[in-house]
Amino acid sequence: MPTDTASTPASSCAATSERSTAASERVAAPRGRRGHTRRRHGVGFWAVAFAFLAVMAFATVPAPLYVIYQARDGFPTFTTTVVFAAYGVGVVGSLYLAGHLSDVHGRRPLILVSVALELVAAVLFLVWNDVSGLIVARLVTGLGVGLLTATATAHLGELRVRATGSSSSAGGAGVVAGAVNLGGLSLGALVGGALAEFVGQPLMVPYVVFVVALVVAFAVVLAAPETVDRPASPVPYRPQRLQAPEGQAGAFWTAGTAAFAALAVQGLFTSVAPTFLATTFHVTDRLAAGATTFGVFAASAVSQIVFARLAQRTQVRLGMVLLVAGLVVLAVAAVVLQVAGFIGGGVVAGAGVGLLFRAAIGSAGALVGPERRGGVLAATFLIAYAGLTVPVVAVGAALLVLPTLPVLLGYVVFVVVLAVIAGTRLAARA
Repeated sequence: MPTDTASTPASSCAATSERSTAASERVAAPRGRRGHTRRRHGVGFWAVAFAFLAVMAFATVPAPLYVIYQARDGFPTFTTTVVFAAYGVGVVGSLYLAGHLSDVHGRRPLILVSVALELVAAVLFLVWNDVSGLIVARLVTGLGVGLLTATATAHLGELRVRATGSSSSAGGAGVVAGAVNLGGLSLGALVGGALAEFVGQPLMVPYVVFVVALVVAFAVVLAAPETVDRPASPVPYRPQRLQAPEGQAGAFWTAGTAAFAALAVQGLFTSVAPTFLATTFHVTDRLAAGATTFGVFAASAVSQIVFARLAQRTQVRLGMVLLVAGLVVLAVAAVVLQVAGFIGGGVVAGAGVGLLFRAAIGSAGALVGPERRGGVLAATFLIAYAGLTVPVVAVGAALLVLPTLPVLLGYVVFVVVLAVIAGTRLAARA
């Protein structure tokens, strides 16, 4: 009996210690939401990152396939830009109508809806792949991406802070979000091109692969904790406003313009660049078309990771130098018909895009507190995706009446001027 009596306090202390440790591992739950441990938030971080990657990769799967559709159906390059524009319209429309709603209704529900929309788009590509079907499928793809970008970016930051218990870890989450965003775009083009080149049924197999990936993404996001408070009272709906936070107009529009310029470069390589390679350089290999887009976007993702420790001002300046130098090399290569220079210039410009884009999004997100971050990021992404869409449609229209080379050179000049102006102002504010 003495032994039993002596062991009781020890057992009690051990149990108390375990409960204390478990309690310290739990994170305060958002109002009206369920509480979870730090570990669960860590797992949720990678689940959301995977879903973000899968959706963004799916968005560029058709890039190397447009040449196949074009050869099969005989439509002009302008039709390719219209199909691409449908994607941009979907992104911009979704950001305007719903990109900010995660601040009210939660991050996870909007991410799940986004993944579901991408599944619908994948099925549309499989069962309705004439021009009208491509336009509808790309519109639905854009709707899903518009729901996701700002929502997932905000969610990753919040999950990381809760998993680590340190607000400073949000910076690392920003690096992951930027790398996954642009890295996913690069991966999709490479996978689409590789499957089209080496596997039969190039207009079916890439979409089947992503149906599987998106189903997995939907399942894993279900395990991610919510990080947004339920509203204490009903919040009236209104579309996203393109309005700067009070007293922050200069910083907001500078960040938006820099993001616009950055994605204008990416728009070139997800729409008409594969066609340009085929018609000007006579590069018709599907893997080469996908690899070119992959190289540009991969450089954007890698540069954010490699230079993450540099001061933001240094990152912006380096990004400007790389973007301008890369586009100049690309333009010269187009004039002298050097395909290696065209691709290499695109990759260098892509590295600059990654640094400029990440700095722009980080600057915009830092203008407000967590309760308004989703809305401000949605507005910034809205401006950015206008850069992905509007200039490309202008290029497609110009190609109806002008030769390819003058149009490409004019596009390069426009983007370089915009990037230098916005980047200089963004560096001054960093």
